[in-house]
Amino acid sequence: MKALFRSLCVTAGAVALSAGTLASAYAVDLQFYFPVAVGGKAAETIQSLTDEYSAQHKDVNIDAIFAGSYQDTVTKALTAARGGKPPQLSVILAVDMFTLIDEDVIVPFDDAATTDEDKAWLNSFYPAFMKNSQTGGKTYGIPFQRSTPVLYYNKEAFKEAGLDPEKGPATWEEMVEFGKKLVKKDANGNVTRWGVRIPSSGFPYWLFQGLAAANGKVLANEDGNVTYFDDPAVIEALEYLVSLSKEHNIMAPGIIEWGATPKAFFEGQTAMMWTSTGNLTNVRTNAPFDFGVAMLPAKVSRGAPTGGGNFFIFKDSSDEQKRAALDFVKWITAPKQSAEWTIATGYVAPRPETWETEEMKAYTADFPPALVARDQLEFAVPELSTYQNQRVTKILNDALSAAITGQKDASTALKEAQAKADAILKEYR
Repeated sequence: MKALFRSLCVTAGAVALSAGTLASAYAVDLQFYFPVAVGGKAAETIQSLTDEYSAQHKDVNIDAIFAGSYQDTVTKALTAARGGKPPQLSVILAVDMFTLIDEDVIVPFDDAATTDEDKAWLNSFYPAFMKNSQTGGKTYGIPFQRSTPVLYYNKEAFKEAGLDPEKGPATWEEMVEFGKKLVKKDANGNVTRWGVRIPSSGFPYWLFQGLAAANGKVLANEDGNVTYFDDPAVIEALEYLVSLSKEHNIMAPGIIEWGATPKAFFEGQTAMMWTSTGNLTNVRTNAPFDFGVAMLPAKVSRGAPTGGGNFFIFKDSSDEQKRAALDFVKWITAPKQSAEWTIATGYVAPRPETWETEEMKAYTADFPPALVARDQLEFAVPELSTYQNQRVTKILNDALSAAITGQKDASTALKEAQAKADAILKEYR
């Protein structure tokens, strides 16, 4: 009995086993798809935790399959489900909830979580994370690999620029002010260190939400069928983002790569960066200088989107498999296991109880920056999530890219994006 991470080249259809296809020595067999999007430590920790559960539950066999990125994972899970051989359980982006519901491949946890203990557990997660986990009075996702973006800064660069190394910028204005002091140029006037780096490749909408939220606006309604891309506050947020390079000259022009940003930070090419708290362990391990972590700066208020993955139970599972999947999710989100996961990866522990364990108290006492993302949950908004989510987010991503690269002004880009999103979502209203 052991969890087995399969190679990416093995397709979901080839490895999926429907209940009863092969004889099993176990009472219940579960397939569990898991994404790894930030680094190897997550895979190692999931492997260890899954093995530990299997050792404690001799009648349950969990075949944990490494499925690649979040996009790889949802694609493989949907392909397997359409072929009649889905996994019983998967960690998938929380924002894909409406897509999974629309495809009719998942069931709400409420169907299996029927005892008073189960219901209390469903109510034990941070409300900010549940905003991307519930709809129509049902809980479809359980928060696990969750995050928010935070601002990392180089304390040595702050000291050099005459800034307080214990305080990150609290407002949009301060970020510009700090950024101007942090920019360094060589004798020829070439920038050798930028003030700030906000990635805009891959999924720029997520970090952009940190600006929109700080300006008092979410990007979609809770039902996933209306977007607010052309709201004046959202337009102002994009204008501010563009101004960081075009007007204030504190950020490199053009599209900034997500994956290259931590390395640029480590190498002193930027003094501040916005990225996921899921990078916290990576930064702690690899930054060759003392660094700080701060909440995202405010305009009218603090604000940041949540992000990351939830557990989902797939519909085409036996009652025994659904109960076993629920038990595994309850076990791995329990305080002890959740603390181990958070300490290993930097993801935000999704239940307040976890933060009260002795392990987490010791960890945060030794490393206070780990508390920033947790405390920021007070101001968090749900990540952009709609029906036809991939199409809608691509529309917004394209609009952001057009404004960042100067192809369109912010207002035009976002008004066009809103019209396209409306055309897609009107059938869901």
